[in-house]
Amino acid sequence: MSQLILLRHGESKYNQKNLFTGWTDTDLSEQGQEEARQAGRILKQHQIYPDICFTSWLKRAIHTAHLTLAELEWEHINQQRSWKLNERHYGDWQGRNKDEVLQKVGETQFKAIRRGYDTPPPPLPEKDPRSPQFEAKYQSLDPSLLPRSESLHQTQIRTLNYFYQAILPQLAEDKTVLISAHGNTLRALMMHLENISPEDIVEREIPTGLPMLYTFDNLLNTQAHTLLNF
Repeated sequence: MSQLILLRHGESKYNQKNLFTGWTDTDLSEQGQEEARQAGRILKQHQIYPDICFTSWLKRAIHTAHLTLAELEWEHINQQRSWKLNERHYGDWQGRNKDEVLQKVGETQFKAIRRGYDTPPPPLPEKDPRSPQFEAKYQSLDPSLLPRSESLHQTQIRTLNYFYQAILPQLAEDKTVLISAHGNTLRALMMHLENISPEDIVEREIPTGLPMLYTFDNLLNTQAHTLLNF
């Protein structure tokens, strides 16, 4: 029986400051590091040991995986990374205080963008230094692939593309797979795995540092899912 563990990275330094993060490569806060270790302790208590780990290219997800696997004493497994598991790109909202943005745009527009499915934030201006095209780690990618803003729907397209390309084949071999990623990439996967509608995903929130376990039948249909805790 194959298993999939979805783990949202621990609290980041931007989370701590109530800032929109997106593709900004901020690291974990001290609390976030402890949340990642806690995830390892939870997996150990439930005797769940992944065969392979996938992360984004953002260090808060990478470091969460490292700390979780270290706590689990399971650091030898293969780890694969893809930009397609990066957080949703929050466009011109990246680095901005969430409360200030809410006050500026109003609750209806704020919720439609932050929690909705089809509405992207305002894009980064052309040549904005926050754009991934100016970061060394993205230089090998076709610039047309690099977003300046994304809706959850757009994020889901690239996330599911990678899921079917790289992750599903591992599940097909009855492996236990860990994905250490981000709130919106994981929400996008949850929509697919649980058949959640765009209307209902608005109310779904994924806690940091608590693994979500999915099990699958022989046809790779979702059989059960549960939020793991002590």
